Amino acid sequence: MPTRRTVLAAATLAALPARAQGAWAPDGPVRFIQGFAPGGTTDIVARLLAPPFAAALGQPVVVENRPGAGGTLAAEALARARPDGRTMMMLNNAFAVTAATFRRLPYDPLVDVVPVTQVATMPLVFLTPPGGPLSSVAALIAAARAIPGGLNVASVGIGSTQHFVAEAFQAMAGVTLTHVPYRGTPAAVLALRQGDVQLVVETLAAVIGQVRAGEARAIALSTAERFAGLPDVPTMRESGLAEFDLATWFTIGFPAGIPPAAVARIQAETARALADADLSARMRDMGLTPVGSDTATAGAVIRRDIARWRALVASAGIPQQE
Repeated sequence: MPTRRTVLAAATLAALPARAQGAWAPDGPVRFIQGFAPGGTTDIVARLLAPPFAAALGQPVVVENRPGAGGTLAAEALARARPDGRTMMMLNNAFAVTAATFRRLPYDPLVDVVPVTQVATMPLVFLTPPGGPLSSVAALIAAARAIPGGLNVASVGIGSTQHFVAEAFQAMAGVTLTHVPYRGTPAAVLALRQGDVQLVVETLAAVIGQVRAGEARAIALSTAERFAGLPDVPTMRESGLAEFDLATWFTIGFPAGIPPAAVARIQAETARALADADLSARMRDMGLTPVGSDTATAGAVIRRDIARWRALVASAGIPQQE
């Protein structure tokens, strides 16, 4: 039977920092870099995880924004960092897109970065004007086939994930749309409301407010399953495109050479953070589905998407960047 002394000793041990207990922990502050501007979904996800990481690791975890070139500047910084656990990155699916759209990168996305764990996924949503005739995917496809190239689809830029998903839709549905890139989500949604475009493809987090307010009609999600926060919006698969399953994802990455103990620790702390009811609720309210995965699963998703987008670039004739 444990004595009062042994109980107190166990409680003290549990309260000690991870390094004192023998678990891996960084030996200084951690840079949590991400390749996009403050306030975007990737930035928010990183900032949600930074406090629980800092508390668990016993070191400050500072989110560092390094926007530019579709996230490649941040990815280069990650690839060149020392593999000591003091630099990690919140990757998103742009990491796979740039591997397909850039002829050359200053790093090898399949060699120089170690995927640690997939944090969350998020659907992309297909939006049409509220109250108009394009009330379903079937109606959209019928209209597009009636006038090839006559419908405009907006995205946030050539070579963006949104653009690629729009191209994938055209290939799977056998239709031709005219792509119109805009500088940001507000401009694309405004163009939809003004009738300049008939379709917008965007990440759910970026437009969930407009959908809930009735400012745009969501006719389908890009993922295989519906999103609980918008239960009446069907998936592309339910709408007749049986192979359609494309998601935005958020994955933590370390530079190559990272000790396995560091990978295991961040996987464990990510799972612990995602199990927190308040944090997971905030994610779901944004349109995210918390995941938590091992390295093999996270890496398989990245390799799959790089291959998928490279094939799309070739088949759709999308010009690569230097």
